[in-house]
Amino acid sequence: MKFTDHFIERPVLATVISLLIFIFGLRAITSLQVRQFPNLENTVITISTAYPGASADVIQGFITGPIEKAIASAEGVDYLTSTSSDSVSTIKAHIRLNFPPNKALTEIMGKVAAVRNSLPRESNQPVIQKGSGRGTSLMYIGFNSDTMSAEQITDYISRIVQPKLETIKGVGEAQILGKQTFS
Repeated sequence: MKFTDHFIERPVLATVISLLIFIFGLRAITSLQVRQFPNLENTVITISTAYPGASADVIQGFITGPIEKAIASAEGVDYLTSTSSDSVSTIKAHIRLNFPPNKALTEIMGKVAAVRNSLPRESNQPVIQKGSGRGTSLMYIGFNSDTMSAEQITDYISRIVQPKLETIKGVGEAQILGKQTFS
């Protein structure tokens, strides 16, 4: 005897089981949350400090090292990456997923301010920027004209198109790639 034979011999049982599945399905539709694209906040805070004329080793020892030690203990920091090159120190603090970005930024700003007095006097103030961990472009737009030169197209885009695109809600930045500027 096959499994399906029970339902053929007892149609009431088949109807009851089908109704139960249907009722549980209705309950699931009304009570379960379905989020196709959950809100994920992935934040990277960048601390850039300039020390004109200093070598990469001096930058590492006197600027990058102390700032890294200070911000490593900040709440919400997942991991740090840093580069020390001639005259510039760049530290990126990658924040834990879904940690409040403004809270992390405030704490890192406080840690950098606390260590500021131990940095060399000739170095510039650290510049702190908050950004998204992913820098993906959502749209590329190409411009071409039979009547304007490449320089005129660039001028038109930078004066007219770019400001309008940047004022649209949700647009972070509108860049001009491959621009041709006047000499």
